[in-house]
Parts: sequence; C-alpha cells; structure tokens
Amino acid sequence: MMQFLVTLIVTAISMIVASRIIPGIVISTTSAAFIGAFVFGLVNAIIKPILILFTLPATILTLGLFLFVINAICFYLVAYFTPNFSVNNFLDALLGSILVSIVSSFLSNFLGK
Repeated sequence: MMQFLVTLIVTAISMIVASRIIPGIVISTTSAAFIGAFVFGLVNAIIKPILILFTLPATILTLGLFLFVINAICFYLVAYFTPNFSVNNFLDALLGSILVSIVSSFLSNFLGK
C-alpha cells in the first residue's frame, strides 16, 4: 500500500512539473493532479497493453518508436477522463508523456525505489 501511495505522489508531482513546463497542459488543482495520476495508472494497466497489441505491426515497423505515440494517446486519455486537466493538442500530449516519464524516473531513483 505504501509503494502505491509513493508511486501516486511521484506521478502527480511529475504531472504538475509537466504542466508548469509545457504551456499546452493545464492542471487546475492539486487534486486534479492526484486524480490524473490515479487515472494514468489505470490507463497504463488496462488500455495501454491493448493498444500495444493492436499496433504491434506499426511498433515493429518503426523499431519501437510508435510506443511514443501510444504513450501520448494514453496521456491524452488521462486528460480526457480527468476533470480540471486538459491537453491542447497531440504534440503537447507527446511532450507531456515524455516529460512525465523522465521526471518520474528521476524522482523514483532519488527516493530509492
């Protein structure tokens, strides 16, 4: 349970950092960031494997670069399902998903997970 809370907090902080750096990502409240982090976990656990399975030929053809597009779609879905969280366009979703991954990785390593 403690690991889940730490992951949720790290993801929420990463989303707030992404919203501060990328002007096309807007998170209005801190609770929206936590709800977004929870939805992000659900989307990554349920929808992302299905998308990867359906787009496997494109992923193989692009040598794995299509996974960036899948991550952006998942990030855009999080914004769609979360109130007070919006992403303006696909490029912002792509940059946001990359930035959230980098910041989450850095914070996880910093915390010693």
